[in-house]
Amino acid sequence: MTATPIVEAQDISRRDALRGQILLQPTCFALQAGDRVAITGPSGSGKSVFLRALALLDPLDGGRIVWHGEPIARTLIPRYRRNVAYIRQRPAILDGTVEDNLRYPFTLGAYRDVSFDRARAALLAQQAGRGSDFLDKRASELSGGEAQIAAMIRVLQLSPEVLLLDEPTASLDPESSLAIEGLVNAWFDAGEQRASAWVSHDPAQAQRMSRRRLTMQAGVLSERAAASDVLTARTDGEEENAR
Repeated sequence: MTATPIVEAQDISRRDALRGQILLQPTCFALQAGDRVAITGPSGSGKSVFLRALALLDPLDGGRIVWHGEPIARTLIPRYRRNVAYIRQRPAILDGTVEDNLRYPFTLGAYRDVSFDRARAALLAQQAGRGSDFLDKRASELSGGEAQIAAMIRVLQLSPEVLLLDEPTASLDPESSLAIEGLVNAWFDAGEQRASAWVSHDPAQAQRMSRRRLTMQAGVLSERAAASDVLTARTDGEEENAR
């Protein structure tokens, strides 16, 4: 008997409201507990569109998202987004310290049942190779890599079930990229009922951070033959460098 997926997309689709262009063809997709998926493909192929649709950040033009086997009522969307976290390439960082940024989610209604735990946040920072003073740093002093680490800790401290990672290391230096990967690996190791989908243009990263690889082309999501992974990803990278 097949286990019920944590998240399942049932023929979801998206189109540009102004131009009518199809951004995401009807797509079926499921994330089971333990799944680690990488999605690659050229720029403009619909990877971010798909991930944002899966996170219910943009309205669907067709199909539906099912969570633990049940359709998501409008009143449950905040709870869904708490458990299915979307992490973008350039996160929003508030003024103040790193700790101020980490405390911010707990001021929102969806998180009133939990409270900020500085010791846990410091442990997450340590897992990312940052010292105990990282939480006291000013946001204005953070490098791009440190800002992404702070944003990742802000999400991980809330113990989501699913991470939807939209090229979170694309503009980071190698050290910061590995720190982000380390945080995700540690999060995965800490619980069984977890899954991730990682959009990446780096074939080595896609292999490291996944057990299943998909490709997106012109709004169509499909399984990628393992033998073609490296060649296709290299081609995608060459296209990016040429732009």
